[in-house]
Amino acid sequence: MKAYIYLENDIFLTAKAFGAGGTFFGELVFNTSLTGYQEIISDPSYAGQFIVFSMPEIGIVGTNDDDNESKEVFASGIIIRELNETFSNFRAKESLSTYLKKHGKIGICELDTRYLVKLIRDEGNLRAIISTELSNKEELKAKLEQSARIEEQNLVALVSTKKAYTHEQGAWIAHTQSYELPQKAGKKVAVIDYGVKKNILNELVSVGLEVKVFPCNVKAEELILLFEKKEINGVFLSNGPGEPKILKQEIEQIKKLAKAKVPMLGICLGHQLLSNAFGYETYKMKFGQHGANHPVLNLQDKKVEITAQNHNYNVPEELCQVAIITHRNLFGDNVEGVRYKEFPIISVQHHPESSSGPHESKYIFKEFVNLM
Repeated sequence: MKAYIYLENDIFLTAKAFGAGGTFFGELVFNTSLTGYQEIISDPSYAGQFIVFSMPEIGIVGTNDDDNESKEVFASGIIIRELNETFSNFRAKESLSTYLKKHGKIGICELDTRYLVKLIRDEGNLRAIISTELSNKEELKAKLEQSARIEEQNLVALVSTKKAYTHEQGAWIAHTQSYELPQKAGKKVAVIDYGVKKNILNELVSVGLEVKVFPCNVKAEELILLFEKKEINGVFLSNGPGEPKILKQEIEQIKKLAKAKVPMLGICLGHQLLSNAFGYETYKMKFGQHGANHPVLNLQDKKVEITAQNHNYNVPEELCQVAIITHRNLFGDNVEGVRYKEFPIISVQHHPESSSGPHESKYIFKEFVNLM
C-alpha cells in the first residue's frame, strides 16, 4: 500500500505501508533501541504515538506470543527504514507485518528515518496523520487540525485493565527458555494499572511478591483498608501513556495513599504522578527520552547504569524540597529517581524491568521489597 504522511509543521511525505490500512493520528517519537521492537510496539505507554525506529532494519526476528507487553497494541503505528518480511528466529510465530495487521495498526517503511529523527530532535514531538485512504495534503491537514492532542486525552483510561486480577508469572529467563519460579518474600503488592507492562509484573513476582493488579480508577480507600488489614504491604504505581497533569482523579488517590503512609514504588508515569501529588508539576520535554541505552548516574553508589527509557514528561528540580534525588540522567542531567524524605516512597523515571533493555536497574524491585 502507498501511505501519505502529513506533519503539523506542513511537511508532506509519501512512503510504503504494511500491516493494517486506514487513517491514523499520533505524535512522533523516536526510539534508539537496537533490539526488542515487539516489546516496544506493545508497550501501552506508546498509546497515541507513532514510533520512529532509529534502528534501520526491523522485522528479522519476527514476533511471538511471549514478548508482548500487553494484549493489544496501543501505539498509533510504527515508522521504519527497511522492513524484513522474512523472519529468522526459532521463537518467531509470525512476521511483523502480520502482527501489526492482526492488531489493526499501520507500519510505514522505505522512508528516511534519519531525517525524521533529526526533525523530531530539532522541532520536538510533531503531531502527524498517516493514511492509506487520503492522499490530498490539504484534506490531511484539515483532519489533523481537528484531531485531539495527547494532552487533551485520558489515554490511561484506554489502556488500563477494567477489572482486578492476580499475576503469578515470573521473569523470562532467556538461557532456559522458561519463566522464573521465585522464592516467596511473604509480601503482597497492589499494582495500579495506568498501562503496566507485563514484564514489570513479572519482575515484581520474581522478587517474591504476590501481585494483584487494579484498574486505574481504584479508590485509595479500598487500598488503604487492605493495607490496614495487612492484605497488602504496599502499592506499585505503573508506567502509562499521556500527559500526567490531566489525571486529576488518579493524583487525588495517590495523595490519600501517601497521607496514609502506604509504602509505594512509582515507575515512569507513576513517578510523575507522585511528583504532581506532592505539588510539584511535571513538564513536557522537547522530544522525550526513548531507548534502551540511556546512562543514569546512581547518586548513592556513584555507579552509572545503562537504562531503558520511554517518557515525554519529567519531574521538576524543585521536587528536592520533599524528596532526595537518587538518580540523574546523564543525557540531560534531569531528575531520574527520588526517595521521599518523610514517606516510605521511592520512584524512578527509567524502566528497571529490562524489557527491552539492560538488567542494571533491576535492584529497584528488591529495594521496594525492603521498603515494605
